[in-house]
Amino acid sequence: MQKNWYVIYTRQQAEKKVAATLAKKKIEHFIPMVYVDNNKSWRNKPSFKPLFKSYVFVNVTEQQAYSLLQIDGVINILHWLGKPAVINETEINAIREFTGDYQDIDLEKLQVNSPVAERNIYRSSYEMEGNIIAVKNKTIKINLPSLGYALIAKLKEESVFGKERALLQNYTFAQS
Repeated sequence: MQKNWYVIYTRQQAEKKVAATLAKKKIEHFIPMVYVDNNKSWRNKPSFKPLFKSYVFVNVTEQQAYSLLQIDGVINILHWLGKPAVINETEINAIREFTGDYQDIDLEKLQVNSPVAERNIYRSSYEMEGNIIAVKNKTIKINLPSLGYALIAKLKEESVFGKERALLQNYTFAQS
């Protein structure tokens, strides 16, 4: 059987515990983590939280996915139209790169697998054939159609072009 990326739904704040169990069983998994700025804390200790609450992505066969329901902390497998939802490999890679490139990331719910008016802004490894929706007002937005979410990152001026991705050599932000 072919391995695909699936989403397992966990108890609240049990993502890391489930990931540790998956690591012990040598099952490929992924939890996208984002930096959380804790200005309330008197010590500037960086902290990270899961981008998708209660979601752990696993790369297994469909039968293995159902066997994961026996792991403590796992509630269910994310389903779409009566079958376990398969997440595209390109979307997993896009999430990995996006969380690696940007820190201040928010989620926006979309309709699952709905067509969206898209524009090609620039070629990027996480562009996923035009799913970058916009780069404006110091934000960048990409769609994840199989998950029904869009990732939105607030940019710093120096990070607009990312890693060697300049659109124009003389581009700067308009001063407001």
